[in-house]
Amino acid sequence: MIEVRIHGRGGQGNVVAAYLLATAAFETGRHCQAFPSFGAERRGAPVTAFVRIADVPIRRRCQVAEPAFLVVQDSGLLHIPATVDGLKPGGGVLVNSPLSSADLSAECGRPTIALPATALARDIIGKPMPNVALLAAFLTLTGILPTEALAKALAHRFKGDMLERNTKLIEAAAALVPAGAWRETAHA
Repeated sequence: MIEVRIHGRGGQGNVVAAYLLATAAFETGRHCQAFPSFGAERRGAPVTAFVRIADVPIRRRCQVAEPAFLVVQDSGLLHIPATVDGLKPGGGVLVNSPLSSADLSAECGRPTIALPATALARDIIGKPMPNVALLAAFLTLTGILPTEALAKALAHRFKGDMLERNTKLIEAAAALVPAGAWRETAHA
């Protein structure tokens, strides 16, 4: 079973990201769970979402305390220790940031992959929503699902021009990260 924790702020699409990742897994015949956890329900408040993906039914019903991967939609959350708590040894951290991966890794003290997801989304879909770009990068890094499954999941939410722009966003984000860099961790 692969467990992922998504950190961000209200309004960035954290919960939607979790549901999209789970839907993409479902589209490929995998078992999945996606659910959020948040305090104050307001734009800008910290939000955490959890995703589990497995080849067998998932019986666990608690929050993800020891994820193999973190997807962080707001790099400012890296300064909160709880954001990286429980990350499994060798686990991957993907962060929405305009910094380079080397600079961000030095700043947070652990290997991290940075992706300018908000800027990509603003340029391609016209909205500063980092979630789809981060998911595309995550799938490319891990190889746990094909990016086509993400596009298929998006087709449940969007049609026409917006779906086309999101598909272009998937391709652009996937091209900016090293394909398969986290494959070993994802398939351990």
